[in-house]
Amino acid sequence: MIAIVDYGMGNLFSVSKALERLGTPYFISDSAEELAKADGLILPGVGSFKDAMHLLKQNGLHLFLREYAESGAPILGICLGMQLLFEKSEENGMTEGLSLLKGKVVRFAGEDRQGNTYKVPHMGWNELAFLRPSPLISSCKEGYVYFVHSFYVQCGNEEDELATADYFGKVPAIVGQGNIYGMQFHPEKSGQLGMELLKNYIRMVEERVAA
Repeated sequence: MIAIVDYGMGNLFSVSKALERLGTPYFISDSAEELAKADGLILPGVGSFKDAMHLLKQNGLHLFLREYAESGAPILGICLGMQLLFEKSEENGMTEGLSLLKGKVVRFAGEDRQGNTYKVPHMGWNELAFLRPSPLISSCKEGYVYFVHSFYVQCGNEEDELATADYFGKVPAIVGQGNIYGMQFHPEKSGQLGMELLKNYIRMVEERVAA
């Protein structure tokens, strides 16, 4: 059973509808006791990193997520949820994250090295480039997915980058290490490729349960 973490800033409707389309049993909860029963977690997120961490800390979900990660059960962060997996973010002042992956979150500069300005946020469809093998992307072909973000991750470990997108430089789009995974884009809004990626995550959860 997949659980979607409800901490007040996730796009619960679109993620839950995507799981329904895939025929995947799921539940939504803000209770650590209930979430602990799940075989895998999805951590969604829309909005400010600082606000999200504040809400997670209000009911101790930040501690729960760290403990859950140590259990070896798969966690998937989506958009802001992916950024929360990292050590810190400079958004609205430096804020500590969950520290499940090494790296920090920084804002797009809005200007390239030649002094040309570009739009922030990075919004719209952008092509993925796969970097290394992973069960999360094993059945997928490179294609376009949908992004909406003003901040991006600078990974502390290059090998954690599974796929990138190009937006005035390489932007980590899919990350993963061990049982911790993240997608900077919205797979639930990214057509067939996005659904295939979600299906792969679900398959990873199911295979762990069956092992």
